[in-house]
Amino acid sequence: MNILVVDDEEVLQDVLTALIRQEGHHPICCASGQEALTVLAQEEIDLVLLDLMLPDMNGKEVMRRIRLSEPDQVVVIITAYSSIEGAIEAMREGAFHYLPKPFKNEEVRLTIRQGLERRRLTAENRDLKEQLRERQGFDRIIGKSRSIRQVFDLIRRAAPSKSNILIRGESGTGKELVAKSIHGNSKRTDGPFVTVNSGSMPSELLESTLFGHVKGAFTGAVSHKKGLFEVADGGTIFFDEIGNIPPDTQSKLLRVIQEKEFMRLGGLETLRADVRLVAATNADLEARVADGEFREDLYYRLNVITIQLPPLSRRVEDIPLISQHFLRTYSTENEKQPRRLTSEAMDLLMAYHWPGNVRELENVVERAVVLSTGAEIGVDLLPGNIRRPDTTLPPPETLPTRGVSFKEAVSAYERQLIVKALQACGGVQKRAAERLKVKPTTLHEMMKRLRVTVESRAS
Repeated sequence: MNILVVDDEEVLQDVLTALIRQEGHHPICCASGQEALTVLAQEEIDLVLLDLMLPDMNGKEVMRRIRLSEPDQVVVIITAYSSIEGAIEAMREGAFHYLPKPFKNEEVRLTIRQGLERRRLTAENRDLKEQLRERQGFDRIIGKSRSIRQVFDLIRRAAPSKSNILIRGESGTGKELVAKSIHGNSKRTDGPFVTVNSGSMPSELLESTLFGHVKGAFTGAVSHKKGLFEVADGGTIFFDEIGNIPPDTQSKLLRVIQEKEFMRLGGLETLRADVRLVAATNADLEARVADGEFREDLYYRLNVITIQLPPLSRRVEDIPLISQHFLRTYSTENEKQPRRLTSEAMDLLMAYHWPGNVRELENVVERAVVLSTGAEIGVDLLPGNIRRPDTTLPPPETLPTRGVSFKEAVSAYERQLIVKALQACGGVQKRAAERLKVKPTTLHEMMKRLRVTVESRAS
């Protein structure tokens, strides 16, 4: 551990340095308060031994400045008997302990041990809290748009229940993050969270992965092996892309959901598993049920509570927040100073339609950070498809033809175009007008005439 000694008496520095080394730690010495603050800004210090009487400033002032920048820093005050009251006052303000001069060597050693133990416990507690936040997952789902707030609300209400949950959304919208948030906010948070990549393996291997196998169940099965349902007992099992599971495995999965029991591949023993099932898909499960590719009874078992994730194009106002998160993440990961996007670059990110959703945005920001040489990330570091966006509007939905006049059909078409433009621009009318190539006042009048409301834009 690094221990900082702040005292202007060389004899005292020598004594404390020797005691610190005897304890197996590394001493760093300073003779003034300002020098100590400089060292603390540059080095990782685990404990500070601080004299109250320094040539340039009072030790209590040094401690106040330390605690402003590092609230958890452990500070031990060194003081003469005549200034014990000052040491006690410093403890009221956050000092860990004080050592009166002249001190006993064993007293110094004991105080150092206790101070470092306090440092360890504080760091451990901070790490546990950070792990809990990560497990709960809300800090990793970024956004303040209406649609993402609705997702947060649904997670909070659904997570404590025992019901199975189906998460739907396009690829790259963050379905696994939502699944982890559900687990982290459930009563199973202390249990395991196990992910199954449903569509990435053949039927027999998937069944062995899910339910386990006994020795000799198939060629290469040289020993018994637990399946993921056993591993997830008491926790949550997450099926990513549940729609890709083969029909044979679907029937066995249904039995586990209904009966809470299963058998290992090649085995005769019935095993039980207390597991909460969360599934995700970007497929049209209803169409697969109609085509006979997905069991209807399994669909209804999974679809107790549905969470629909909006595509990034429907939550444009969240793009700056998400971008900032990825800028911080990849600047740190690549050991670079924090990067920031120019306003022109941000405008292009917000105008782009993001078919790959948040995952695509993450890739774009990571690439820009890696290639950047300065603090600012400009338009030149964005991919060509974003620098030259496709400004064509998506086609409107199918319009009714029976019993509808030409005028009514045109109005319906106009309304769809306006709604889609507003959705793509996060509800910002000025940007939607630019997208539609009309004046903002013209768009406002059209919205009034066609009765485009806040509710219709968000739908």
